[in-house]
Amino acid sequence: MNRALTLHDLIVAGIALAAGIAAGLLLRVTLRWLGERASRTRWSGDDVIVDALRTLVPWAAIAAGAAAAATALPLTTRAGHHVNMTLTALLILAATLTAARVITGLVRSVAQSRSGVAGSATIFVNITRVVVLAMGFLVMLQTLGISIAPLLTALGVGGLAVALALQDTLANLFAGVHILASKTVQPGDYIRLSSGEEGYVVDINWRNTVVRQLSNNLVIIPNARLAGTNMTNFSRPEQQLSIMVQVGVGYDSDLEHVERVTTEVVAQVMKDITGAVPDHEPAVRFHTFGESRIDFTAILGVGEFSDQYRIKHEFIKRLHERFRAEGITVPAPTRTVTLQPGTRPVAIPHQRATTESMS
Repeated sequence: MNRALTLHDLIVAGIALAAGIAAGLLLRVTLRWLGERASRTRWSGDDVIVDALRTLVPWAAIAAGAAAAATALPLTTRAGHHVNMTLTALLILAATLTAARVITGLVRSVAQSRSGVAGSATIFVNITRVVVLAMGFLVMLQTLGISIAPLLTALGVGGLAVALALQDTLANLFAGVHILASKTVQPGDYIRLSSGEEGYVVDINWRNTVVRQLSNNLVIIPNARLAGTNMTNFSRPEQQLSIMVQVGVGYDSDLEHVERVTTEVVAQVMKDITGAVPDHEPAVRFHTFGESRIDFTAILGVGEFSDQYRIKHEFIKRLHERFRAEGITVPAPTRTVTLQPGTRPVAIPHQRATTESMS
């Protein structure tokens, strides 16, 4: 337009811009109300969508008001084109950020509700976010009239150099994807490495695996190392496991009585202690004639790895109390030492009782 700017133009532009801002605020309040309603549903996906729209829709209303205000002003063709391109770029940017939030939020929601390939949210969420943002950035450049062909060519040529420079990072990335895809380890599993580190897997991200020890310390393990080491997963194929407690009784004990008492204690512990397996069948297995006692193994069931310490603690306390009540003895190690004339007695460490005889 070539006409001069008038007061009427400014009033109309101001009204359009104010209407856009008011519409944006109204829509934001409405979406907040919808968010409160969505939080009451069982599906978490509607929370993600409404939360993301709270960012896009108000900005779209403001951009629409700004576009209407620009139309009401007597701008030149070039200035109007620049204004339209700027508003379009802002809308694409807002739409890209919104799409990234929606898609990554849905991926995180699916990951948290399943124990399969997407058992770890972080690595898949990060990959999804990067892909969506990259696509939105390329669309915005193309909309602004910037050719993306040279950029894609440069990325293709420089990809080899980037890959060589980021060998360790890429190795950890693909190792993390391989670990999750093969379902070898998932967040929440209790693992023990051949090097001795053990604990619960907190997360598997694009570079490393975070393991929380029972002492609440975090161990950071590169994904490539985790994929290439020997590892025991105590949560797979089943989280429940059996633990064995070694016990010994005197040679004068009635083994049938010992087995019955121990079985009763195991059954009681399985029912009373949190973390035990109530339907676990108690088992007692005699296996060794020791120097001063007959050794046997009591087998207990636990719900997960960390429960074993509490269950062992309670089982030993109750078994000791029951043995005392039943008159079953757990003898201390004894050793008979025969001394020849003219020799000096030799101290034997760690012996609770020693019988000496002279010949």
